[in-house]
Amino acid sequence: MTQRTFFDIGFTHANRREVVAGFCGGRISSDGGLPLLRQVDMKLKLLERLAACAREWRDPLRVEHTMPQLFAQRSFAIACGYEDGNDQLTLRDDPLFQLCAAKPGKRLASPATVSRFENRCIGRRELLQMQGVFVQTFLDSYKRPPKEIVLDFDSSDIELHGNQEKKFFHGYYDHHCYLPLYIYCGDHLLSAWLRPANIDNAKGSLIALKLLKRAIHKRWPKTKIIIRADSGFTRDWLLDWCENNEVGYITGLAKNSRLKQFSADMLAAAEAEYETGGVKGRVICSFEYATLDSWSTPRRVIARIEHTAKGANPRYVVTNLEGEAAHLYEKVYCARGEMENRIKEQQRQMFGSRTSCHDFLANQLRVTLAAAGYTLVKQMQRLALKGTELEDAEVGTLRVKLLKIGAQIEVTARRFVLKLSSYFPRQELFKLAARRLAHDTT
Repeated sequence: MTQRTFFDIGFTHANRREVVAGFCGGRISSDGGLPLLRQVDMKLKLLERLAACAREWRDPLRVEHTMPQLFAQRSFAIACGYEDGNDQLTLRDDPLFQLCAAKPGKRLASPATVSRFENRCIGRRELLQMQGVFVQTFLDSYKRPPKEIVLDFDSSDIELHGNQEKKFFHGYYDHHCYLPLYIYCGDHLLSAWLRPANIDNAKGSLIALKLLKRAIHKRWPKTKIIIRADSGFTRDWLLDWCENNEVGYITGLAKNSRLKQFSADMLAAAEAEYETGGVKGRVICSFEYATLDSWSTPRRVIARIEHTAKGANPRYVVTNLEGEAAHLYEKVYCARGEMENRIKEQQRQMFGSRTSCHDFLANQLRVTLAAAGYTLVKQMQRLALKGTELEDAEVGTLRVKLLKIGAQIEVTARRFVLKLSSYFPRQELFKLAARRLAHDTT
C-alpha cells in the first residue's frame, strides 16, 4: 500500500503543491482540553454521584462497562460537542476519553451499549435523586452560607418530531413538544425536569420548591430564599405557600382590564410625560391588589408603566418583598432575563433538547446528562477561569476555546503524555486553568 492511499482527500493546489489529507494520524485527539473537565469531576464527584442513583439491571458477572464509566463516557462526550450515542463508534477508541472514563487503554462502550444504558437503567425515583445531586453540587460550591439566594423558575419548549412518549401539541409554541421545568440560582443549574406539554406551566413547581427549601435549609438554615419567575408561575397556591413558609417571591403578573383600572392614574401620568417632553414616559409604583376570585388575599403589585410613540406598555409583578418599587422591578425582577440565556446554553450548546428516544424517562436521562455536561463546564469556569478573558463566556465558547485542542497521545507503562498543539493560541490561559484545578483537587 502506497502512502498516497492514506491521503484520499484532495484540495485545491497551493503554489503547484498538492494539498491532500487523510484520517491516518493515529493517536491524535481533537479534545486535548478534556483533562481539565476530568480535574473538575475529580473534585466534584458529580458523575460518580449521578451514577450511584442509577439502578444496575445487568448481571454483575458480565458487566464490562460500569455505571460510573457510562455516565462519564456520555457526559464528557456531550461537554465536548458529541451529542449522539452514534459518535461513540469512534470515540470509544480515543485514549483521552478512555482516560477520563477511568478505562485507560480499554475500549469504551459501543453505541448499542450506550443506547441500552439510556433506555433501561433509569426509573422516576432515580431521576429525582439525580436532581438532588445537582442541588448538592450547588451547595458544595459555597465556602460559607449566603445571606440570600434567588431561585429562578422557568419553563421552555423542546420541539419533538418523532413518536415520543407523552408528546402533545402546545398552542403557544405552535408545535408538538415537551415543557421542561428549569430552576437556576445564578448560573448554577439546580433542576432540569422534563414534563409533557399538556399541563399548567406551574405544575410541579411547588414540589420542587419544597424539596429545594428542605435541602438548602438543612445546610444553610439562616439563608433567605427568594423565588423569581414569569407570570406562568403566579398561582395562588404557590404564593400562599411562600407566604406561610417565609419564602420571598417576585413573579410576573399578566395584564388585565382590572389592573389597568388600578393603574389608570399612572398610565395618564406616563402619557402626559411623553406628550410634554417627547421622550418615553416612565412611572414605577406599587399598590395593593387582589383578583376577584382566584387569590386568597390582597398582595403587593408593582406596576411599571411606559408610554412611547407606540402607546402604553404596562408591566406588572407581584411580590412579598420589602423595598422600593423601582429597585425591586429593575434590579431584582428584570435580572431574571439572564436565566433565559442559561436555558439556551443548556438546550442548544449542551444538547439538552436532544430528546429523540421514544421512552419519556430515557429522554429525561438525556436531559440529565446534558445538565451534567453543563455543570462540569460551568464549574470549570468558576474554579479555573476567574479573572480571565473567559470568566463570563458561554459553555459553547469555553468548549471551542479551551477544550477543542489537537493533542498527540503517547501511552507508556508509567506515563500518559499529551503533546498539545504548538499553535494553540491560549496556551498560557490553559496552563493557568490546569494549575488552578490541580491545586484545587490536591
